[in-house]
Amino acid sequence: MSMRETFLATTERILDADPDVAVVLADISAAQLAGAARRHPDRVINVGIREQLLVSTGAGLALAGLRPIVHTFPSFLVERGFEQIKLDFSHQDVGGVLVSYGASYDMTTAGRTHQSPGDVALIDSLPGWTVHVPGHPEEARRLLLESIPGDGRVYLRLSAQENAESHLGVGFTRLRHGSRGVVVAVGPVLDRVLRATGGQDVTVLYASTIRPFDAAGLRAAALDATADIVLVEPYLAGTSAHWVAEALSDVPHRLKSLGVRRDTEIRTYGEIADHDLAHGLDAGTLRASIAEFLAR
Repeated sequence: MSMRETFLATTERILDADPDVAVVLADISAAQLAGAARRHPDRVINVGIREQLLVSTGAGLALAGLRPIVHTFPSFLVERGFEQIKLDFSHQDVGGVLVSYGASYDMTTAGRTHQSPGDVALIDSLPGWTVHVPGHPEEARRLLLESIPGDGRVYLRLSAQENAESHLGVGFTRLRHGSRGVVVAVGPVLDRVLRATGGQDVTVLYASTIRPFDAAGLRAAALDATADIVLVEPYLAGTSAHWVAEALSDVPHRLKSLGVRRDTEIRTYGEIADHDLAHGLDAGTLRASIAEFLAR
């Protein structure tokens, strides 16, 4: 199953098992959760295409003592609903699980309205959020299940792009050891990063949870190698750059941030692979960018 299918199947099982969980939808995925809605009509709420109301309803359910899962595309959930996330969840200090599907540009034929490369940066402007960026359906399932207990604020970012294998762990996982630098791969860019760094003497770190940021893990890897850091994120380039700077504040280092471009807006439709190429996130361009940076 894809990440989205895994999320929906897992959510249905959670609803059946936990009477304190509610799901709020804005038409997106309502058909797939129709069975759960019939069984739990008071805990599967479809507000229609009213995304600000979607978020506020989730926060209201949290204030009433339920654990809300709030779900739609990231451009509608985070960008359109950001004021409600800021005020209704963060300012009121209530918890919930915001789950998006579509990532930066998965829905290429839908155009710019359905693209959201800045969603993690927006969430990052608010304190106290956990941000999961799974790269495999099993990671998505595990991270969703781990997000339900408690009252924390969680953003779970699902994508159509997936790695071949899951890597379950806390913080950064070292998948390769090297001495010429450290390459950090977040979520679904991992397989491309592994291809791009094949044969290079570099450490490769992987994370499916990027907030909280594993400063200790990055620091340990940097001290074991040349402190040249390449940060590869599947959203706005440099989103985690300030966290890298803080983690290595007393360690001389260089940083190259790769991700969705900030210098221009890509106006093409095409396929996901076309956007990867335009943003330099395909394996070939990543290899050239990483090699050029580390060779300086």
